[in-house]
Amino acid sequence: MTHRQIRAIAVFCGSNIGATPIYAEGARQLGAALAQAGVALIYGGTTKGLMGIVADSALQGGGTVHGVIAESLHQRGHSHPGLSRQETAPTLRARKERMAALADAFIALPGGIGTIEEFMEVWAMNQLGEMDKPAGLLDIAGFYAPFLAFIDGMVEAKFLPPTHRHSIAVDADAIGLIEKLRSFERVETAKWL
Repeated sequence: MTHRQIRAIAVFCGSNIGATPIYAEGARQLGAALAQAGVALIYGGTTKGLMGIVADSALQGGGTVHGVIAESLHQRGHSHPGLSRQETAPTLRARKERMAALADAFIALPGGIGTIEEFMEVWAMNQLGEMDKPAGLLDIAGFYAPFLAFIDGMVEAKFLPPTHRHSIAVDADAIGLIEKLRSFERVETAKWL
């Protein structure tokens, strides 16, 4: 089994806190786990929602937090003032590219369409061999169960090879998920069925 060196993880998550406090608690646990593991947090650079919670938790745990915020959000005053490092990207697309370049792995917490889009992009880039950086879902309170069922439907409909269904790490526990990313082995199956 391989053991990847993961120095920084990009976290994609909601700019809202969600309908239940369990999502915020999961974000706090992830921030603390990253700090404890000595893994830098790369994220969208704002104080809003789960994004702000995971950043604050990592900082409180003595971790390194690197924010990459889009210029439009920075201009609206959404930049987190207390980060280890903060940079501004001209567009959301440039922000995503910068976060992907800085990270050794990716985790998606619960979130909206931006969270899913960011996660899907890095998963697809891994699938196509454009990068070898594992991606995982922190499945707080079963949030990602419907998404995983949708992916299973892709497999059943023969749009996704079964091995690619398991080319993402999934765990409800932050420490467990970080460990799964460290021990992740790249799927070498051809994309086409």
